[in-house]
Amino acid sequence: MQINIETFTVNKRFPLTISRGTTAQTTNIWVKIAQDGIIGWGEASPFSLGNHRQSTETLQTALQQIVPQLSKFHPLQRQQISQLLQSSHIPSSAQAAIDVAVHDWLGKQVGLPLWQFWGLDCDRIVPTSVTIGINTPEKAQARVKDWLQFADIRVLKVKLGSTEGIAADKAMLLAVKEVAPAQELFVDANGGWNSDDAATMCNWLVDLDVKYVEQPLARGEESKLADLKKRSPLPIFVDESCMTSADIPLLANSIDGINIKLMKAGGLSEMMRIIHTARACGLQVMFGCYSDSTLANTAVAHLSPLADYLDLDSHLNLTNDPFSGAIMQAGKVLPNNKPGLGVELRAVGS
Repeated sequence: MQINIETFTVNKRFPLTISRGTTAQTTNIWVKIAQDGIIGWGEASPFSLGNHRQSTETLQTALQQIVPQLSKFHPLQRQQISQLLQSSHIPSSAQAAIDVAVHDWLGKQVGLPLWQFWGLDCDRIVPTSVTIGINTPEKAQARVKDWLQFADIRVLKVKLGSTEGIAADKAMLLAVKEVAPAQELFVDANGGWNSDDAATMCNWLVDLDVKYVEQPLARGEESKLADLKKRSPLPIFVDESCMTSADIPLLANSIDGINIKLMKAGGLSEMMRIIHTARACGLQVMFGCYSDSTLANTAVAHLSPLADYLDLDSHLNLTNDPFSGAIMQAGKVLPNNKPGLGVELRAVGS
């Protein structure tokens, strides 16, 4: 198979601030594989989890190095492709781009959208949350109003873990709830709290009808999650603490759910393994994203019937997304009925 890679830069309509910093622009990588007149597309986007950083430059170098070895395979040789990707230890985001492109090719080859190829029921897809980054109460309210004017938004994920402490977190959350009384609320601290603050916030948030708290403690503090779970009336989800299915057994007794991301997992194949492992351990699952375009989020949307919660909003916040694919309807990010991913290049000016 022929493999081409190229970069593209996407800009956020509204920069996103979390406990670890602010992002306004990213340069992602578009991967295309061609075989038998069919072209499959995938995407790699950079991300950072503490000391674990996958930069655009690192991803691009890794893909350039692995392409000559991958080129000898046919897209149908998925097991050999997967074994090569895993043994080469290239970054998970680079693996995701190849895996998604192979899946896109497979769907196009058989003429089916991936959700139908897997036999999934799109009626089970739940509304996606959209993210409200850390900000002043007034600016957070303005951001909520922007989202509510933009689309039929049913769920808000509020980023907490402010460097100014939990008093600032409480003020911002109350401000958001004031202008969005009908929307469901999720909270993500991105590891911005210590154990005591996390317990305090969980007990405070439960009275505001928040559904769950995500990554209350920093990556590396997983040993403290079991105690926090006992002290929290809200379900505890982890994101940064869980990369792949191999992480789940060690966490299962200390949490209630996991946030699965395409770029962390290394592709749709590993996402499926994570889902089944989590379910076997009695955990709930949600899907999230980084600074992914419509290409990557559409890929995840095909798996969305298997998720309890969704946070696939990154592409909705881009001013120059080059792709079209999944559509927003009744608060849901829904895949279409076109073969493979169903992703296309946007028309110029659209």
